Amino acid sequence: MTKLTLDTSDIDQYLGKPIDSAPIREAIANNDIRRWAHAMHYPNRLHYDPAFAAESRFGKLVAPQSFAIATDDGHGAAPACVGKIPNSHLLFGGDEWWFYDTPVVAGDFIFNERIPFDYVVKETGFAGPTCFQRGDNNYANQDGNPIAKQRSTSIRYLAAAGGSSVDQAAMAEPLWSDSDIEALEERKFSWIQMLHDLGHKERWWDDISVGDLLPERVFGPHSIASFTTEWRAYIVNTWGTLDLRTLDLEALGFTKEMAGFENDPAMQLVNPELTDGAYYGPSRGHLFPHFARKIGMPRAYGYGASMGAWVTDYLAGWAGEHGMVLHSIANYRGPALSGDATVQTAEVVDKLQDEQGNYLIQVKHKMATHSGTTMCTGTAEIKLPKKPV
Repeated sequence: MTKLTLDTSDIDQYLGKPIDSAPIREAIANNDIRRWAHAMHYPNRLHYDPAFAAESRFGKLVAPQSFAIATDDGHGAAPACVGKIPNSHLLFGGDEWWFYDTPVVAGDFIFNERIPFDYVVKETGFAGPTCFQRGDNNYANQDGNPIAKQRSTSIRYLAAAGGSSVDQAAMAEPLWSDSDIEALEERKFSWIQMLHDLGHKERWWDDISVGDLLPERVFGPHSIASFTTEWRAYIVNTWGTLDLRTLDLEALGFTKEMAGFENDPAMQLVNPELTDGAYYGPSRGHLFPHFARKIGMPRAYGYGASMGAWVTDYLAGWAGEHGMVLHSIANYRGPALSGDATVQTAEVVDKLQDEQGNYLIQVKHKMATHSGTTMCTGTAEIKLPKKPV
């Protein structure tokens, strides 16, 4: 049997060197913020209700901490996908985020400096030799104030090897009865009720203990319609919104049937439908099971960058408007598949004060399907206010 090999020799020349970006053309608008919160299943009124937001410490609508990724043309993966790997495909492997206390509001511009970081090749049961490649996204506003740093991990592998490993038993979506959906909706609303109960109040560091469990967050079932709603909330996926960079996807090693003209600036002026990744190119496997199975997914599946946003929103929503996520790590273990619901949980594992004097809660977080399959694990440090003496 021929042993599979992965040629990563072209990557080294790009490491540590900034690559081109594709900046947004107009300032962020309130409806960009609302669209993002809606698409990420994040019903925090701070991000869509002007009356509620006006009474907050911000005095107006403010974007979720997860919003920066909505302004990038590659979902954060661009600096983690440089160098040609012939006949390959890409999935998201995870993210590490560092957040700064720079709220994003309407009128802001967001810029991203992207720098490839490193890579390693490992043998996996999914696709044999697999390249785990990392790259940094450094988001800042028009004044140069840092918003967030994202170290994204991509998983690059031979597309044919991934396609040959598809679990045929997982091709059919689970069936949900009316009573199942009713029970799920009750679970979903319990976390939303937590947001309402907290309102504009502080969640005090002093009141949290090691061993505490955060309320579970449930949403779904996911569908091709919900994945499409997510896709459209990334600003790049509306024609003409970004000053797009030229990108040759076949030159990166994507197979011809999965390459195409996704986000190609020249083709967008000729036939923009061909540039829409919802229908053509590397991203179309998310919405079309036929193409999902070609690269290793049993049916339509969600976006890795959205999973990262779900982690941030879950923790930031619990922290409230007086707290924030300072740092998080998310390791993706499996996708959000159509027909599945997502359940997020977390446990407090430490309380500490950092060198800057911030009072932090450290948590272990987990994301799983409704049937218990792990989708994501990681840790995070959340800044909370301390009660005045």
